[in-house]
Amino acid sequence: MTSAQTEHTSSGDDDRIVELEVWTDVACPWCYIGATRLAAALDGFDRRDRVRVTWRAYELAPDAEAGAGRREVDALVDSKGMTVEQVQHMFGQVSQVAASDGLQLDFDATIAANTFDAHRLVHLAGAGTAQGGRVLRALYRAHFTDGVAVDDVDALVAIAEEQGLDAGAVRAELADRDSAAAVEVREDELLAARFGITGVPFFIADRAYAVSGAQPVGVLTELLRTAFDGPEDD
Repeated sequence: MTSAQTEHTSSGDDDRIVELEVWTDVACPWCYIGATRLAAALDGFDRRDRVRVTWRAYELAPDAEAGAGRREVDALVDSKGMTVEQVQHMFGQVSQVAASDGLQLDFDATIAANTFDAHRLVHLAGAGTAQGGRVLRALYRAHFTDGVAVDDVDALVAIAEEQGLDAGAVRAELADRDSAAAVEVREDELLAARFGITGVPFFIADRAYAVSGAQPVGVLTELLRTAFDGPEDD
């Protein structure tokens, strides 16, 4: 387990809350897998009611053109200099891992997207709330399974409405590039830079203990345990 170089004050209080921050991108399949594994770890954790999860924004491709509507396969061929066969092989490997976690990914239908507005939607729903988590999962599913363009305003409004948000408020939010949620997304990304985060998913518990990548359920459970109890002696 990696120790983050951050300010952490330990507490012996039995009822204290552990703050778990997760940097993630809607267009990252490993983030979808990591979020699913985190849910499983939390379900089996005896102090789950004392863990507060906050989803933080990270854009793997912040310069991606919004509304282009291109297939993810074609976008990666152009941006990464890979062949179609190489991209499809990579997608096949990720899909196999995802399937073992109960996820169905359809990369043939996946549309490349700029994810800034999707991150704004999570913040509008409440990045540190259960509703924010539900919105994030709905965005993952829309992007990777249903072939929805998650940088399309109408699609985002529809997803938000399905998750109980007010459609008018969401549409107004997405029309304002300097909205409060937009500021929060940028702050998340600045915080990621401060912590030296260069890839996602990235999990930090109490700004003291961190792991990166779509770790197994057991590793995420150990992260939570360490945040509460401290590291085990060697």
